[in-house]
Amino acid sequence: MSLTKITNIDALELEDGVQNAAFQEDEDRPHSEPAIVSFTGQEEVAYTQIKPYAGMPKEVLMLYSKQARYRVPREILFWLIIVCTLVLIGVTIAIVALSPRCLSWWQVSPVYQVYPRSFKDSNADGVGDLKGIKEKLSHFDYLNIKAIWISPFYKSPMRDFGYDVEDFRQIDPLFGTMQDFDDLLASMHDKGLKLIMDYIPNHTSDEHIWFQLSRNGTEPYKDYYIWVNCTEDKPPNNWVSVFGNSTWEYDETRKQCYFHQFLKEQPDLNFRNPLVIQEMTDIIHFWLQKGVDGFRMDAVKHMLEAKHLRNEPQVDPDQDPSTVDTEFELFHDYTYSQLGLHEILTNWRVEMDIYSREPGRHRFMVIESYDYEEIEKTMRYYGTSYATESDFPFNFYLLDLPDALSGNRAKELVDVWMKNMPEGKWPNWVVGNHDKPRIATSAGREYVRAINMMLLTLPGTPTTYYGEEIGMVNVNVSVIQDPFGKFNPNNSRDPQRTPMQWSDKINAGFSDNETGTWLDIAPDYDTVNVEAQQADSNSIISQYRTLSLLRGAELALSRGWFCYVRSDTNVFAYLREMDGKQNAFLVVLNFGEDTETDLLSVSELPDVLTVHLSTTPINQKTFSKSRIPTSKGQGLLLQYSTNKRFHSNHASECYVSEKACYFPALDILYKC
Repeated sequence: MSLTKITNIDALELEDGVQNAAFQEDEDRPHSEPAIVSFTGQEEVAYTQIKPYAGMPKEVLMLYSKQARYRVPREILFWLIIVCTLVLIGVTIAIVALSPRCLSWWQVSPVYQVYPRSFKDSNADGVGDLKGIKEKLSHFDYLNIKAIWISPFYKSPMRDFGYDVEDFRQIDPLFGTMQDFDDLLASMHDKGLKLIMDYIPNHTSDEHIWFQLSRNGTEPYKDYYIWVNCTEDKPPNNWVSVFGNSTWEYDETRKQCYFHQFLKEQPDLNFRNPLVIQEMTDIIHFWLQKGVDGFRMDAVKHMLEAKHLRNEPQVDPDQDPSTVDTEFELFHDYTYSQLGLHEILTNWRVEMDIYSREPGRHRFMVIESYDYEEIEKTMRYYGTSYATESDFPFNFYLLDLPDALSGNRAKELVDVWMKNMPEGKWPNWVVGNHDKPRIATSAGREYVRAINMMLLTLPGTPTTYYGEEIGMVNVNVSVIQDPFGKFNPNNSRDPQRTPMQWSDKINAGFSDNETGTWLDIAPDYDTVNVEAQQADSNSIISQYRTLSLLRGAELALSRGWFCYVRSDTNVFAYLREMDGKQNAFLVVLNFGEDTETDLLSVSELPDVLTVHLSTTPINQKTFSKSRIPTSKGQGLLLQYSTNKRFHSNHASECYVSEKACYFPALDILYKC
């Protein structure tokens, strides 16, 4: 049986110039003549009078698409795409699984501490302020620094220069307004800078509204602070404050004693009261919602005290108890690092992590706790295997380097941190801050460059106190402002807090106030200033900048292995290397006298090392590893290329926070 299908060619609109012979116009055939296609049974017979062409109708396309010569290539292409897609997904998953965690902003950049009273004065009152910081944001760009820690600028009576807070949600008028803060934060974020605030949980000012209501017995503030029964002339126990004398102060209004571990104008909060914890947690949320990038948590070891109020044991049992009036004369078994402290800090970490979910917006948490020889207490602030606490606690051990300056001492202080740090954690290094003498004074000007080189080439995050990048020194101020110094002039912190030296202009470019500044300007400001040093390629600030840029550019320095090579009376030497990277660095620091170092026994080093940077001018561009001369206070950064890895054969001398290898073919890192 045969069927006939008629297709009207008039339905196909052909344009002039179509080259398909089957569709050339035939003037001899009437336009109404149909094209006939026959089908036998259910079997379709192909068009015989036309070939495939561009723009063919659906009916023609469907006929040709089923032919093997068209169907097979199409199916091959389809399955090839599927296979390639699956391979690409698999490779992506493998790369993600094998890639080490990316470094966060607080690991990539040094942290720079700004003491706002002394950084830059914008309104000529002799005191630094927030607008002044904003004016100098380009300074951080120059130094390749992205993380800025600003000391307190809360509303305060300034008994302890901002560490006595009257209102945690207000800016002190001395520093500006909340709008000034918002403008500063926005400008910082526009430049890719991060702002770390000082958070002061242990105490408030006695002018804080909470304390005023607490001393009056007003609920719920009655127990916001620590009150005990006592008499005016007899404190409850022998506890001594950080600033000296008793930690107890009798209050005439409440007829009780309140507890203070710092000044009597800084009463301690009662963190055994859940309402206080919630109040302080709300303050964290307030600033995080404004967009701050992290907190430096001040004096946390003081936050809890033993309830029993027993006397603390004396360091010298034979000392007359009536003469005990400084913190170092007691063992602080009942006032420092009490049970429950880490639970509070861990919960704050959880609250901060809520704001860290956005990529690139990790909220940083660093702890301040001077634990001296009890380093295990400091390490506890890293958290545990089941609960994260701070990103790191500040490492203050290098502050002791000037006490016995030598290569051996430098290694000892570095090693005390590296040996005790929990596995996989991130180290950090501090050589100066607002509480300690400047390194240029305590160690000596001749060692500043080498110490900065050490700071920027050790593994982990370096912290730089303002002015250390130009080698500022302590200043003997004419009038003591520091309350600690008023109790004991030898302990005054004013000398390391003097105004930043920007130029050789009036007040070192810090302020236009013609009557002076809040603390004296250093007499050497005409030569030791930012402007002069930026013009000198061999200056302290130029070398600091070079090392900061190199640290950010070289994987070996930013996240590679750290290995001890040599230490003696004069020299401290170590390696920085990365698996898969031929390029590596040897750092040789002289903290003693002129000497020559022989590293011939270090087989992993090539015979010739290239000078990448010397802190003192030298003509020699290469050194033999058997003869590396250094002068007093000199730092050498030597570069070399080798496939040999030192850490493979010296595991006990090497450390890395997270192992990673470099794959040069794809220019990627992978776990190894």
